[in-house]
Amino acid sequence: MGFFKFLFSKTFLKQLLFAVLVLVVLGFGVVFWLDSSTNHDQRIAVPDLSKMTLSLVEQELENADLRYVVIDSSNFNPDYPRYSVIEQNPAPGKFVKEDRKIYLVLNPSGYREITLPQLVGRTQRQVEPTLLALGFKIGKIDLRDHISEDEVLELRHDGKTLKEGDALRKTSVIDLVVGNGKGRYIPEDSGSMDNYDGDYVPEDEFMDEEATDDAGI
Repeated sequence: MGFFKFLFSKTFLKQLLFAVLVLVVLGFGVVFWLDSSTNHDQRIAVPDLSKMTLSLVEQELENADLRYVVIDSSNFNPDYPRYSVIEQNPAPGKFVKEDRKIYLVLNPSGYREITLPQLVGRTQRQVEPTLLALGFKIGKIDLRDHISEDEVLELRHDGKTLKEGDALRKTSVIDLVVGNGKGRYIPEDSGSMDNYDGDYVPEDEFMDEEATDDAGI
């Protein structure tokens, strides 16, 4: 009975009220400390960094008390300056806390290089879609006398003959030398055909020369 009397006594009620007040004060103190230490109420609008170089990005984010991290380089986009920002996260206009990291994707210095597969000897209908799928552009189609019609005899870029394993930047223009089915093709680098200077010998001339050789003339 004495315990229950104590629960309802003025002394206990005063102590209980004092304890509650202490807890309330401590609670407000903790909340205030958290707000001040984590900048709970401070919100910063993320600036638009699109097409900015890293030097401009640094200035912009330093003024806004934000940081940046470059996470990747995208495929080259000709609509953006080299080494400029293509993508950012968080997006422009989003509100973040002070010292937040902004993740950036940059535009590289140019198109990446692509290695050519073996294409000589295939048909034009096979080669053209392959080159386009790899990101190249088709230039001139040079028809030359060759026994196989539509066969790709050479690939060229800026006048230079290409071979399997050569690397060119994406969007490079590649010219094709294609057979027309009317003769035999003599490659330019053939050491035994100096008199032809890399020409394409019609079938009738080639057969005449073979007949002369057979006759021992």
